[in-house]
Amino acid sequence: MPLATLERSPPPFFKQGPSAFTRLMFYAALAVLLMVADSRWKMTQPLRGAIATGLQPIQFALLTPVRARDNVVHYFSGMDEARAVQARAQLQLTQQAERVVRMSQLERENARLRALLGLRPRIEVQTEAAEILFDAPDPFTRKVVIDRGSSHGVALGSPVIDETGVLGQVTQVFPLTSEVTLVTDKDAAVPVINVRTQQRGVAYGQPQSRGMELRFMAGNADVQAGDELQTSGLDGIYPSGLPVAKVLHVERRADSAFARISLKPLSSPDSTHHVLLLAPASTQMPERPLGAASSASLPVTGQSKGGLRAASSVSVSRSGERP
Repeated sequence: MPLATLERSPPPFFKQGPSAFTRLMFYAALAVLLMVADSRWKMTQPLRGAIATGLQPIQFALLTPVRARDNVVHYFSGMDEARAVQARAQLQLTQQAERVVRMSQLERENARLRALLGLRPRIEVQTEAAEILFDAPDPFTRKVVIDRGSSHGVALGSPVIDETGVLGQVTQVFPLTSEVTLVTDKDAAVPVINVRTQQRGVAYGQPQSRGMELRFMAGNADVQAGDELQTSGLDGIYPSGLPVAKVLHVERRADSAFARISLKPLSSPDSTHHVLLLAPASTQMPERPLGAASSASLPVTGQSKGGLRAASSVSVSRSGERP
């Protein structure tokens, strides 16, 4: 066979084509181009939508056993939790039944004693349910907005409570909403009384720590960590006996005549959605005689910041404590 007729090209097995580095650079550039085009012009969005639509039945079928298992586990765990909640509720109901019996006896005894002493009956406070809508937009205050206003009969200065204690006081009233200043606001002041010692004072808000502070208490005052503070009712705004705060820390300093007492509010506005509005105590009290009215030091008002400070001033002047 002549040599000219021999095939001089290598067999297909030895053909290499472009080098590996060249192919790497080409596919890398293509990938970058596709990513940029997709991020700018969303070229693959229709393709993704079509693929997602086609895979949805398959995903649903694959998730069906998992969902069935989760439902079964949730059912049995819910049954156990429901039994535990029922047991706790029955125990609490039994304890509360005993307390209700004793409370009814104490109320009857209290009514007889008050009638014997000629004292007027205790004030019945009118209430109105409300819901917290949102926090006030002012970042320097601690206020919330509720879904009750002047059209619902809300009065300026009305105390606001939740299931744990005093939440604040209505300081702005609009036709359909109202603004509530929380007890942790810098302008809030609540006259309180120590349940253990029956010593009166005024609790002020501390917005930085979202707590409260019992100010102008003597360094040797009988105040201990864990003491519960309730409203004293001397300001004519808050009815007496409402839980306000607990003493968190007492710091007695040698360079000051007053102790630094930190309080923890019992109410939690961050986790509360439904609240209760109370009518101001001053609106349900009998009118003062002319002599007593002329000797009053300050009128009790429910005006925003002035009302809070006036209420605290009245309670301080009545309790004999001066800052």
